[in-house]
Amino acid sequence: MDATAGKPRTHYSAADTRRDPERTRAAILRAVTAEPLQASRRMAGPRNTAVHGAFAQMAFPRRAPILLAAVLAAPLLLSSAHAQHAGPPAPVEQPASPKQPVTVVPAAEDAEIADRLSRIMQATGWFVAPQVSVRDGVVFLDGTTETAVYRDWAGNLAQNTQDTVAVVNRIEVEADVGSTFGRAAGEVTRLYRRAVQAWPVAALIVVIVLATWFMARLVGMLARRFFAGRIPSPLLFSVVVRAFTIPVFLLGLYFVLQVAGLTRLALTVLGGTGLIGIIIGFAFRDIAENFLASLLLSVRNPFSGGDLIEVAGHTGIVQNLNTRSTVLLTLDGNHVQIPNATVYKSTIKNYSSISSRRAEFTVGIAYDSPATRAQELVADVLKEHPAVLDAPEPLVLVDELGAATVNLRVTYWFDSATYSPAKINSALMRLTKNRLLKGGIELPDAAREVIFPKGVPLAQLLDAATAAPAAAARETPAEETSAATEAEGDLTSESNDMRAQPGQGAVPEALENLLKRCS
Repeated sequence: MDATAGKPRTHYSAADTRRDPERTRAAILRAVTAEPLQASRRMAGPRNTAVHGAFAQMAFPRRAPILLAAVLAAPLLLSSAHAQHAGPPAPVEQPASPKQPVTVVPAAEDAEIADRLSRIMQATGWFVAPQVSVRDGVVFLDGTTETAVYRDWAGNLAQNTQDTVAVVNRIEVEADVGSTFGRAAGEVTRLYRRAVQAWPVAALIVVIVLATWFMARLVGMLARRFFAGRIPSPLLFSVVVRAFTIPVFLLGLYFVLQVAGLTRLALTVLGGTGLIGIIIGFAFRDIAENFLASLLLSVRNPFSGGDLIEVAGHTGIVQNLNTRSTVLLTLDGNHVQIPNATVYKSTIKNYSSISSRRAEFTVGIAYDSPATRAQELVADVLKEHPAVLDAPEPLVLVDELGAATVNLRVTYWFDSATYSPAKINSALMRLTKNRLLKGGIELPDAAREVIFPKGVPLAQLLDAATAAPAAAARETPAEETSAATEAEGDLTSESNDMRAQPGQGAVPEALENLLKRCS
């Protein structure tokens, strides 16, 4: 006798399906329906049949997915059996996977959410009297805590709980003095622990910084020794030395950031150096322009300290050249600071670069007077004066035929390092006037129209006895023929007088002078 007699069959072959498809489907339905009841009886035992029936009724809905699967599987079995006789199946379109997971577990109840959150918050020990209430998926949190971090943590916890719609976080942060000092003590303790853990890294950073400093000093010293006799400009010398030392410093800074774990910051520092330079250049354009101009002036050397120059409408003795301006001491005793960019772009007259200097003045004689005789007289005055140089030779040229005079232009050369141009001009014009008048050369005034409304008054001429004393009174005094009068001084240059003064006041920015040469 078959041992399986009386039991429902659970396995069916394709042959059974082909012989009797309707009977096979009915057998599968009976087997699926009877299995939950038999399982409940095996679990409960023969104690209470009523309980067995109730359990079967409770268990059956849980096997509903299995029943549904069996119902759907029967047509598939039939279709597969039919397909074996019909040949290869036709291609079927593959469905796409769902984009979102399908929730099978029922939604959590509000009480379950509140109970779960309450137990988690109590387990942490961070909250005092925590209270959680849920209404329609909205979570309300109440209670107190020590820090705002714990408060935010509770809000994030509730937000990430299943079936939570919104969170109303009403947890308050304690602000009493005791808790404040407690939190401060906790922070100090944490900082101390971090310091203890980080001291090896800090020690290594200090070692790297010291090594970088010594290496930069060594590189700078070697650069100074190498360029000491090759670069005369102190500013250019300093720029070249820093061009060697700054990369060493940046390399040490990169190593420090690498050891500290700030790799991205290290790369940013190295990569952003050029960008920072461009930004600073645009922001401080005038300062950068003056600095570059001072560098070029110190390299080109258009003047030296103590030279008498004229630049940008100012004439004075060069006192100082710094990274911002050039300081002049004018002949009236004032210090003038001119920006180096203006000095570099302006025309510079250096009166001290060459010792000999040319000066000139103009004298007018009457048309009736012989011009050749006047030229000879003026040339004699120039040759006799000790301040006028013989070479290049002085010249007396007819320059212009004016309205009432013939103008003679007198040019001569003198030693500008010794004599003052203003004093020499004064002495030469005085001597020229006296020599021309003594030689019978008239020096007429400019033509004027004189109107006598009441006629021309006539006066009787003096006789010879009266005219002789008047002519003697007009004779030239002896001091008129001297090379220099007391009023003109000793004809020396004012720049020498300014340099000879014991004190010229405090020179602005005198600590930095780029005119000094590197030894």
